[in-house]
This record gives sequence, structure tokens and C-alpha cells, in this order.
Amino acid sequence: MTILVLCWESNLCNTLGFYAQAFRRRGVRLVCAGPEFPWNGNVGEWLRLCPEKPALIWHPEADVPFLPWGLANVDVPTACFQVDTYAYTRRRISWSTLFDLVLVFHPGYEVEFREAGHPGARLMPHAVEAQLFSAPEPERIYEVGWVGQMEGPVYRARSRILAELSKSFRMNELGRRYSGEELASTYRQSKIVVNIGRDDHPQDANVRTFEAMAAGTLLITSLPSELSAIGFRDGVHFVGYRNEAEITGLVRTYLADDAARRTIAEAARELVLREHTYDRRIDTFLELLNGMEKKRCAPARTWPEERVRMAYLQYFAANGALQCALAELPAIARRSLTNAAAGSAVLARAWGRRIRALIRNRFARGPGLGASKA
Repeated sequence: MTILVLCWESNLCNTLGFYAQAFRRRGVRLVCAGPEFPWNGNVGEWLRLCPEKPALIWHPEADVPFLPWGLANVDVPTACFQVDTYAYTRRRISWSTLFDLVLVFHPGYEVEFREAGHPGARLMPHAVEAQLFSAPEPERIYEVGWVGQMEGPVYRARSRILAELSKSFRMNELGRRYSGEELASTYRQSKIVVNIGRDDHPQDANVRTFEAMAAGTLLITSLPSELSAIGFRDGVHFVGYRNEAEITGLVRTYLADDAARRTIAEAARELVLREHTYDRRIDTFLELLNGMEKKRCAPARTWPEERVRMAYLQYFAANGALQCALAELPAIARRSLTNAAAGSAVLARAWGRRIRALIRNRFARGPGLGASKA
């Protein structure tokens, strides 16, 4: 089986890298773009890269905004990932219409996508690479472990809470980047991981929650939690808090009660390694692919060209590929002046965001920095 992947091979890292490894363990050949392929090229040209007709065209939500023209007409099933589904959800729904299967990583959003008119939306939560958590358990030298971002406007609560925890408990080094192997090792050496989600989405069942549980570490996380909608239970697989003032007390309680901590942590570890690995996700992905062999349910497959091109324009504008977005406008204008006006407004807003970001960066560097030389 061959899958055409809409990114460069180098984009298959971190979460996408684990998915790629799991596909390849199943004997699936992944064909990615060469460096010469334009972001808005033609899918027919991309198909010629494949040694055989692919079973799927997969848009993995990589760092580079590839979206080749022709997805709405291609005689191959198409699928896309929507990882941070809670961010810019309406925009994500718009460009997901180009794909037959939409895999959302956060529970509840598959319903929102379906209600917006996409029958192919399915939930596929985050997962773990089981091999990283399979070695014999080491000594747990950290009372509380943490790996992840701490800076930025959506992480103010996280930064504040972790700073307070570090004053009272033995923790690993915060604020630095960890490789996948280092993360697994750190969590496996931790007794407790306290998950603090984004300020704008505190219920987030992010990948770190799954990794903490896979490590046999007690997860303490906020309530309500998306974990509850995925099959995990408060007090059985994790410990929940509703107010950040509770966190320190919960950490002290479970550090003092080794048996209770281990019971919950082991129940979570067993469930994650049984149901929430990348290998299991690939099994689900391939089952869904087999089920859609003759079904092509991308809404855009039935749309007129100007509406399809509007979905492309919105995708490129939202992802900063403004020249690609602009390239869609003439074809839209030839068919619908109303849609052309709407597309122009999308582009104007995108250019406005770009200009404001440049101004902020210029002022952040300070006077005189970055000025051109005479």
C-alpha cells in the first residue's frame, strides 16, 4: 500500500514522525513531496511521484502548508488531520471540506464538524509511542515532572503554577526542549505529572497527558477534562482538580500515599498502552480507509469551482501562504464577483495580521536594529 503525504519527509517529526513509523511498521509506503514541488501545485503532478496509485492522500497538518489543486476531483480517498482542533475551528471546518475523512484529535469536535456539514469527521485522540515506555521502571527521582511549553500568552496559568510547584517539590529542569526519548525518561522517573492546559482550552487532553500515563506516572489534571470523553475516569486513571489552589495539596497527598498513587498510575498505564498507541491509531486509520473504499464524502466534491477555490484561499490565507491565497482570486472572480469580494476580504485580514506582526517584531527588536545598511 502507498500513501501520498502532503508534506516534506522532514516534516514527519514528533507526533507525525511516530505516525510515519507506525505506518511503515505496517508495510505502508509513504511518498512525500520533493523540495521543488510548490505548495499549491497540481495533485496530478504529485501522483506521478508514486510508483503505484496510492490508496490514500493524507494531509497531516505539517508545518508547511501544502494544498495541491485537484483534491476535490481526484479519484483517490483523501484524509486530513485536525490536531489542535480547538484553535480556529471554523477555519478548520472550511478547508476540511476538501477531504473525505477528517480526523480530529479532541472529543466533541467531530460532532461540530458533522453538524457543519462534513459526514466524514471522526475522533482520533492523541497517542503514545509504546516502545518509549517499555523498559524496566527506573527509580522515580522527581516528585513532580513536567515537559512542555511555558512561555506565551496562552500559558500564563501554566507558567505561574509550575513556578510555585518548583519551590515546594523536586522537579526536572523546566523550560528546556526534550527529545521524545528524554521526555519518556523524565516522566518514567517522575512520581506525579501535573498537567496545566492552555488558558483558552484548560480541558485539553494533550499528548503529554497520554505520555504521562504511559510512563506509569500519576496524572493530576484539571476538571472538566477531555480525558473523560475518551474513556478515562477521575480517581481511577487520573486525579482531577477544579481549582488550582487544590494542586499542591493533591500532590502532597499522593506523594505520601504510595499505594494509592501506584494503583491509579498503573490502571492508566495499562489502558493507554492497550488502547492509545500509534499502532492502534494506525489500525483505526486503516479500518476507516477500508470502509470508505467506494465512498467519497468530501463536501467540496459536489461544489462549483469558485466555492472550492474559496476553501483553498481560506486555507492559504490562514496559514500565511499569502501569495498562494492571492493566486486563487482571479479564478474566483471570473466565476463569482460576490465570492471574489469575500475572498478579497479574507486576504485583506490576512495581510493586516502579517503587517501587525511585522510591526510588533520591529518594536520588540528595539530602535535601530534590523535597519538596512547604506
